[in-house]
Amino acid sequence: LPNIMSSGWHLHQSLRKNGVNPFVSEKEDLSEIGRQFLAGLLAHARASSALSTPTINGYKRYRPYSLAPDRVVWGKENRGAMLRVVGGPGDAGTRIENRIGEPAANPYLYFASQIYSGLDGIDRKLALPPCADTPYEAKADLLPRTLSEALVALKDDACLKSGFGEKFIDYYCTIKEAEIARFNLEVSDWEHREYFDLF
Repeated sequence: LPNIMSSGWHLHQSLRKNGVNPFVSEKEDLSEIGRQFLAGLLAHARASSALSTPTINGYKRYRPYSLAPDRVVWGKENRGAMLRVVGGPGDAGTRIENRIGEPAANPYLYFASQIYSGLDGIDRKLALPPCADTPYEAKADLLPRTLSEALVALKDDACLKSGFGEKFIDYYCTIKEAEIARFNLEVSDWEHREYFDLF
């Protein structure tokens, strides 16, 4: 809808082992395990967007200064960042909020994309880049601007292809590419307004 903030699906996530949250650090905002998990979410953000934002319209959310993310960054208590660390030293509720998703996402695919991504960060002990104090100005990879761009990233992501299985990824991308092809055949109201009276 024009001039109205779009709905997002902000997914809060943490781990549990023997009833303990391993993201908690007594001295830092996030433990080493938490930092590695967060780094994994960043590493696979562009690919996982095809699963967390599965509609053509959903990519119109990714705009600067809209309280929706537009690039692959993380921040502390910053609602403009794609990934937000919530909590602090010693806080048992410490967690990571991913603000990339939309309500149309399939919860199983969205959750699985986060689990595979975060665990890959732990398995590979990925280093976390500095947090973004100004997320809309940070020098970082932009999120996909279209569903087509997100599908290309998904097809190229070895971690998610391994987790979901190549057959599933091929099937999912084929369905979504057919959806995009149908969309491209439609003539929109914008095209009528923009061109009809001129030509």
